[in-house]
Amino acid sequence: MKTNKNHCTEFLKWVLPQLGFRWEGYRKVKRQVCKRINARISYLQLRGLISYKEYLSKNPGEWKILDSMMQISISRFFRDYKSWELLGNKLLPELAARAIEKNRPLRCWSAGCASGEEPYSLAILYDQKLKHQFPALEFQLAATDANNNLLERATNACYPAGNVKDVPANYLRKYFIKQNEEYCLKNNIKNMVTFMKQDIRKEMPEGQFDLVFCKNIVGMYFAREKAIEVFNRIATKIRPGGFMITGNHEPVPADSLHDIRVFNRGLNIYQKT
Repeated sequence: MKTNKNHCTEFLKWVLPQLGFRWEGYRKVKRQVCKRINARISYLQLRGLISYKEYLSKNPGEWKILDSMMQISISRFFRDYKSWELLGNKLLPELAARAIEKNRPLRCWSAGCASGEEPYSLAILYDQKLKHQFPALEFQLAATDANNNLLERATNACYPAGNVKDVPANYLRKYFIKQNEEYCLKNNIKNMVTFMKQDIRKEMPEGQFDLVFCKNIVGMYFAREKAIEVFNRIATKIRPGGFMITGNHEPVPADSLHDIRVFNRGLNIYQKT
């Protein structure tokens, strides 16, 4: 049974804080989330949201399923292109030179990587900008997400045209093969990324990183207290002088973060002090 959109809005305003999310982040994607909730209600053969609330109260395990329905994945290659230009022309070469000087790998992490567009964009940038300039550099790139289906799509690495619309034409020719209506990455780029199933609220990769992408997830969707907690744990994973990049329009509680300063406010780039 379909739920009225206003009723679904009320339901989201009730349920999101209980899951540690902020309603403001879900305003533009509520239609997608409500569609998932409707499908779940139909699957359970319930009459509507009131029945679903009762079901939640009697079945605590359902909260985990509801939590998974709140995961939003809107991604494409080289999203927020100006930040990629700054990365390729300035930040990555500086981080690479520092890694060479310290005789260690250049380590990067894409948190909430969805179907892989972000880490693969970074792999392409490394191959294009750093590989020949720093031939002795070891490059390590980890990518994590909590959604198994998205990670499966990431490892498959084939994308519709809309996901690659921001890829420069010369990169598209060099790094992708068109198969039917999709663009599939070549193996040399696919093999650069190590994908892992992790929920950023509970676990993070081992070791420290020179660069962390955490775009449109923690600041956008998490309640402020949870966002501060997670961002501060991310900060412990960043090497001094390293960077964290969030979404261009993502609210980040930078004033409450430890050892993190604003590097570029317009591009939402932050640096570990």
